[in-house]
Amino acid sequence: MGKKIRVLIIDDSASVRQTLVRVLQEDPEIEVMGVATDPFMAAKKIQEEIPDVITLDVEMPRMDGITFLRKLMAQRPIPVVMCSSLTEAGSETLMQALEAGAVDVILKSKIGAADSLADDAIRIREVVKSASHARLGNVRRAASSVRAGKEGPAQKLTADAMLPPPTGRAMAKTTEMVVCVGASTGGTEALREFLEALPANAPGIVIVQHMPEKFTAAFAKRLNGLCEVEVKEAVDGDPVLRGHVLIAPGDKHMLLERQGARYHVSVRQGPLVSRHRPSVDVLFRSAARSAGSNAMGIILTGMGDDGAKGMLEMHQAGAYTVAQDEATSVVFGMPKEAIAKGGVDRILPLDQIAREVLMTQQKF
Repeated sequence: MGKKIRVLIIDDSASVRQTLVRVLQEDPEIEVMGVATDPFMAAKKIQEEIPDVITLDVEMPRMDGITFLRKLMAQRPIPVVMCSSLTEAGSETLMQALEAGAVDVILKSKIGAADSLADDAIRIREVVKSASHARLGNVRRAASSVRAGKEGPAQKLTADAMLPPPTGRAMAKTTEMVVCVGASTGGTEALREFLEALPANAPGIVIVQHMPEKFTAAFAKRLNGLCEVEVKEAVDGDPVLRGHVLIAPGDKHMLLERQGARYHVSVRQGPLVSRHRPSVDVLFRSAARSAGSNAMGIILTGMGDDGAKGMLEMHQAGAYTVAQDEATSVVFGMPKEAIAKGGVDRILPLDQIAREVLMTQQKF
């Protein structure tokens, strides 16, 4: 066994602390080094021993979690996973946590639900492990993501659960390019940087960012206020238009579909694919089937391998594919897996990907 991931739990709820301790201690790779009921107690513990990861409650006595997070990131950056409630107010708080530098989020409403704890325990442990791999040099501008849905216990479904593989038939060329993007840990801030660099007439973009329901709407709203392109949470049947960005709603899959020379999205319920809902593999496979060489695939920072198979299918269907490089990724998991499968045409730093999109658009 290698060195264990040492976790400090900061939460004023005794039941949440007990649940997190039990869930995390069940994993042989994780060690709970301590608990604290508020940031002041936590600060003393951090002075004695620096944890690898902190789980941090949002609402606590004496100092709220966001204020503590900002102080921590300014003085002694440590990967932080926020505990947030699945509410509209909670989703707005998450946006503040992203801006302050949180790496990931655990849904507090799920922690207390005994009937879902078995599945959620796996997800919680994966979130903590993912956070331990975060490159904090790339979290300075609030790199973060939230995992969507519950991690499946043992079976890991592929995109076959949602749609069949590409047929291999060549797609007729259209005058419009569609850009498909997948991201996970570190993706929220990577997407902001990518989308802010695009002009108002950029090609239509569809995005899967691992994030739960309700949070995606707040995320899209935040991006829409920052970018020249129009950004919104996708609704079933939304057209893919130049200058518009559609973000898959949390807890639902999003597929690209084609009618004539036009594209639209299909938002569907379905099982977890590659342990996620929405799944990048589902979006990428649908792009391989519906767009072929008319598509461009981009895979950004993230833990795991969701999107690696789908990007290979896009590549084989004639799409141009790009992966974010290791140096600018918060977690070089998803891009690395896509590269290893041979589905990536080009590897680029984050700040060059928007320009690559515009250069590729000129060929249409």
